[in-house]
Amino acid sequence: MTDTTLHRVAVLSDIHGVLPALEAVLAEPEVAAAERIVLTGDITAGPQPAQVLALLRAQGERVLWIAGNADRELVEYRRGERPEIPDPIGAYAAAQLTDEDVEFLATLATTLTLTVRGLGEVLFCHATPRDDEEIVLVDSRPARWTEVLADVPGTVRTIVCGHTHMPYVRLAHGRLVVNAGSVGMPYGRPGAHWCLLGPGTDLRVTPYDIPAAVERLVAECDWPGIAEWADYYLNARATDTEALEAFGVRDGRAGS
Repeated sequence: MTDTTLHRVAVLSDIHGVLPALEAVLAEPEVAAAERIVLTGDITAGPQPAQVLALLRAQGERVLWIAGNADRELVEYRRGERPEIPDPIGAYAAAQLTDEDVEFLATLATTLTLTVRGLGEVLFCHATPRDDEEIVLVDSRPARWTEVLADVPGTVRTIVCGHTHMPYVRLAHGRLVVNAGSVGMPYGRPGAHWCLLGPGTDLRVTPYDIPAAVERLVAECDWPGIAEWADYYLNARATDTEALEAFGVRDGRAGS
């Protein structure tokens, strides 16, 4: 944790290698003015991973990085530590990265704590503070939150995460939990979703020209399934209801 209290922090999660969506968010005046940009994982697993990585690294030390499960999977695949990646576009994305890109991703932390004005100590992670792919949702049971937050220090009163691609803010046992949503693969409604912290929590969505972005991905990415992928994810054809139903069985509620 730093000793400096930050006044404005932009949180970008689950970019998934979608360069047009990232460019739209970085062009937002409040993102440009933020003291820090925190990336809460799943940065590169998508159609334009190298370009996304290069653009973010060009922002310099203002960007703070956290790895997500999809970033970890790309690294493991490239290192020969796993034979395949569950995401159909994953192997393609892994192949687009340079060896230096892979080593950079391998160095990323899984959590980060900053002090933000109005929020105190804020812990940033991808899925939960203890795991990069377990599921918690806006309607997860209190017992589930007790479980996943059990090891979080008592001084931390705000937890910021991503992973499920659906933005929300809720209280869980007196702690504020914020999901920034997804920049590149939103569920529920189109647009590039992100969050502005300090002194409160402000969920944002940046509109951009999605038809043009789909055309651009098709033109610039040679993965065979890119047209269907871009249409489905950039247009948010998976509803929030469908996503909650799909994820719900993975947050422990099925056995309750």
